[in-house]
Amino acid sequence: MAMVDPDGVVVAANDSFGRLLGTEASALREQAAADLVDLSADCHTRDAYREVLSGRRARFRCTRRLKRPDGRSLWTEVTVAPVPNSRRVLLSVADISDQRDLQARLRHLQMHDPVTRLPNRALFFERLTAALESVATAPGPDGGHDEEAERNERNERNERDGAYRSFRRGGTGTGRIGICYLDIDGFKAVNDTLGHRVGDRLLAAVADRLTACADSYGYTRDGGHLVARLGGDEFAILVEDSTGTDQLADLARSVLTVLQEPFDLSGHRLSVSASIGIVERPARGSSATCLMQAADTTLYWAKADGKARWALFDPERNAHLMTRQALSSTLRPAVDRGEFALEYQPLVDLTDGSVRGVEALVRWNHPQFGLLTPNRFISIAEEDGSIVELGRWVLRTACRQARRWQREHPGERPLFVSVNVAVRQVWDSDLVADVAGILTETGLAPRLLQIELTESAVMGSAGRPLRALQALSDMGVRIAIDDFGTGYSNLAYLSRLPVSVLKLDGSFVRGFQDAEPANPADEVIVEALVQLAHRLGLTVTAECVESAGQASRLRRIGCDTGQGWLYSRAVAPERIAELIGVASLPVQSMPA
Repeated sequence: MAMVDPDGVVVAANDSFGRLLGTEASALREQAAADLVDLSADCHTRDAYREVLSGRRARFRCTRRLKRPDGRSLWTEVTVAPVPNSRRVLLSVADISDQRDLQARLRHLQMHDPVTRLPNRALFFERLTAALESVATAPGPDGGHDEEAERNERNERNERDGAYRSFRRGGTGTGRIGICYLDIDGFKAVNDTLGHRVGDRLLAAVADRLTACADSYGYTRDGGHLVARLGGDEFAILVEDSTGTDQLADLARSVLTVLQEPFDLSGHRLSVSASIGIVERPARGSSATCLMQAADTTLYWAKADGKARWALFDPERNAHLMTRQALSSTLRPAVDRGEFALEYQPLVDLTDGSVRGVEALVRWNHPQFGLLTPNRFISIAEEDGSIVELGRWVLRTACRQARRWQREHPGERPLFVSVNVAVRQVWDSDLVADVAGILTETGLAPRLLQIELTESAVMGSAGRPLRALQALSDMGVRIAIDDFGTGYSNLAYLSRLPVSVLKLDGSFVRGFQDAEPANPADEVIVEALVQLAHRLGLTVTAECVESAGQASRLRRIGCDTGQGWLYSRAVAPERIAELIGVASLPVQSMPA
C-alpha cells in the first residue's frame, strides 16, 4: 500500500509495496504514483485516476502489468480509493500473477484442440471477429476511441493465447481478410480401417504441416495468420491484411503440395489429399458468420468438383445456390398453394399432320421468381422427395384434362396424354396404385395415358421399378423412353422392358437440315433406330422438330410422330382444344 497526496505523489509506502516493485519503500516517497504502477498508459485509466484524486470519483480499480528492475514482469490489481476525512488517497497493489497464469492455462486448454494443439473453433471465431471489428472500429481523424487501450488489450490477449501470430505492414493494414477452409479427403476411411488412434496421429501430422506451410510460404512480417482445427478433419487458415485472391490461391496450392507427401504413422504409410475453399474480401462490412458460410460453401464446391483441389468463392455461383435453396424451401407448400400449372405440347402424326396426343409440361408460377420451367426445379424436387407429391398432382391434373377434352369432343378421336415420371416416384411411392386410382377417379382409359421415363432411369430398371413398369403396361398404360440415345443405349433392355414408345433425343434431329444434313451420321443413326423400334413393335417420336425440312426427312425415314416448335410450343389447355379434330396441323400454327 501507499498513501498518495492530491497531486498524485507518494507520501508513504509500506515494505510490501517496495518488495513488490523490487526496491526499498523509502525510495518510493516523493515519486509519482501513476508512474510507479503505470496509471498513465491510456486515456481511460489516466482520467479515472485523476477523478479519484480530485474527489469526483469514489473508487477506481484496474489491472496492470508491471516490470521490476530485475526484468521480471508481474500482473497486479491496482485499487485507488479516498481516505476518509482526508484529501489523500490509498493506493493498493496486489500481485495476481499466479491467478493470471492459471487463467491463461485454463483458457489455453479451453481454446486449443488437445489432438493437434492448434487453436480450436472458439478461438478461431474469436480471432476472426476481432480482426473484423478492428477494421470496423478503425479510428477516424477525431480520435473517436482509445486506440492505445485497445492495443494494450490486444497485446495482452495475444500473449495469453501464445499460438497466434499477428504482424502488421508498417503499422497499417490492407483492410482485407482471407480464409482457407480445408477438409481432408477420405479421412473417415482412415478412422474406420486403421482406428481413431492412427486417425488422431494423422490429424496432428497434418496440423504440423499446415502450420509450417503458413509460417514459411510468403509470410515474413507482412501479414497475420492463424491455423486452427475447427473440428473433425476440418482446418482453417485465417489471413489478416491479405493482399488479394492470388495470395490465398498461392497458399492453397502450397498446402495441397505439402499434404501430397505421404505420412508415415505407426507403421502405416498414408497418402491423403485435401479440398480447400477460399474466401478473400474487404474486411469492412463482412461478418464472421457470412465469411464462414461462404468458405463452407466454397469447400463444398471443391469437393463436388472432384476433391484434391481448391475453389474460390464466386458470388454469382453462390447466388444461384441461394436461389436454388429458396426454391427448395418453398417447393413442397407450393403444391398446396396452387402455384403449379400444366401446359401441353402436341405430339403430331408425321404422316398426316394430325395431333395424336400431348405431353404435359409443368410450370411453376413462383411468387418471387416468376414463371419457372421444369429444368429450374425438377432436380430439386427429386433430391428432397417432393417430386412424389408434385408428380402425383401432375398425373391427376393431366388425366383430368385429357378426360375433359374427350367429353367436350365426343365425336373426335381422343388425345392421349404423356406424363413425365421420375424414377424416385417409382421407389418412394406406389406408382401403380397412384396411376390406377387416378385413372378410376378421372375416368380416363389406360390406353390414353403414356408414362415417360428417361433412358438412364429405364435402362437401369430392375426389381421394384421393373415390376412397376410391367404392372402399368399390363394395365394398358403405354411406357415411353424419353431422350433415347443419350444414356446407356443398352439395346438388350428393349426386348425385356414393357416399352411402347421411343422418344429420340433432339440432338439427333438438330443434325437434320433443310438441305443436306450437317452430319450424315445423324440420319443414318435415326433411320437405324426407327427400323429397330418398328421390328420390336415400338413407335418412335422425334423431339425438337423445328423445321419443315426436318419433318420431311423424319417422315421419309419412317418416324411415327414429331414434337417441336415447328408445330407448337407448350400452350394452355384451351389452345389444345382448338386443335382437336383438325385434319392436319398447320406448320407453326401457334405463335411463340
